[in-house]
Amino acid sequence: MRAALIMTLAWQDFRDEWRLSLCAVLALVAVIAPLLLLFGLKFGLIGRLTERLQQDPATREIIPLAGGRFSAADIAALAARPDVAFALPRTRQIAATADLLDPQGKTLPVEMIPTGAGDPLLGSIAAPAGLTDVLLSQTTAQKLGVHAGQAVDALITRQDAGQVQVRRLTLLVKAVLPISAFQRDAIFAPLALLEAAEDYRDGRAAPALGWPGSAAGNARVYPAFRLYARDLAAVEPLRQFFARQGLVVATQASAIEQVQALSQRLSTVFWLIAGLACAGAFAAIAAGTLAAVERKRRALSVLRLLGLRTGALLGFVLAQALYSALLAALLAALLYGLGASLLNHLFDQLASHLLPAHLAVALLAIVLVSLLAATAGGWRVTRLQAAQGIRDV
Repeated sequence: MRAALIMTLAWQDFRDEWRLSLCAVLALVAVIAPLLLLFGLKFGLIGRLTERLQQDPATREIIPLAGGRFSAADIAALAARPDVAFALPRTRQIAATADLLDPQGKTLPVEMIPTGAGDPLLGSIAAPAGLTDVLLSQTTAQKLGVHAGQAVDALITRQDAGQVQVRRLTLLVKAVLPISAFQRDAIFAPLALLEAAEDYRDGRAAPALGWPGSAAGNARVYPAFRLYARDLAAVEPLRQFFARQGLVVATQASAIEQVQALSQRLSTVFWLIAGLACAGAFAAIAAGTLAAVERKRRALSVLRLLGLRTGALLGFVLAQALYSALLAALLAALLYGLGASLLNHLFDQLASHLLPAHLAVALLAIVLVSLLAATAGGWRVTRLQAAQGIRDV
């Protein structure tokens, strides 16, 4: 009951001195609004850059630069690692090529890239299931003039005893990848098709395609692999893992590091500015509260004379600080919304962005700083005597 009375008295006094109250609110807004906009810019900009890196599979790709010797079990072990999103063996580069025929009979040399379920380059496109099912890169589809659902003929050539031999293979185009996924001429096919083409070029039989040849030898050994890290944080640890294995790989670790370094620098700048601004706001609120106590000395003494204790008088001071903080937070949030909309419009992207949790934390911080500063500035209310309320001054 007494708390409600104190809150009511504080609000009436806060409203009666509306000019001074408005100055206190605007002083807080001048500190809070720029900080919200600065943090929104940091969170939105860095979040956008990180999201772009995360969504670009090439950023998470790890490419072996030197030929190795990997068994199917070795690649399966890599794929099973928790920090690996996708791993698949690759056949020899010279064997992983084909010549596609366009409607005029002209050939288009393309890469043959193994793919399967979970390939980050495919996005929402289903991986080819059948042996002769393939996906085309967009440049390949444009040059051949074919679309999903059509068939395309491929020529697999080899030299045997100085003679060029050619096998013709009909492939079914299941889908065409967007240009953002792959920019070169290529077909994405099941690993089994690349293995059959490699066997044919090595003079071995390719039973899956019905092509005769010599019997297969020892277990297949792959010179390389396609591998994508689970996320950006896993790229550098994987690079270090392969380095310990004596395998040199190429990664986008430098690009990721640049974004992380930018995030750290912006964090340092933000907290430095925030610290200075909060210190200034604390001093201003404390000084304003101290001045208000001096100005209202007689009125507060009368309240003590009427029976209010020290804690209630301090609550009166804190309640007014709370009103200022809440109004300033509301006005600062509105100004931030306008500023963020302008920045996002100017940059044509989500340059400044805050989550509801960020605004909630900001509100809590504003209230705490305001109450602490008001407590520091309002300590003199504890020294007021009831006699001052009836003394003629």
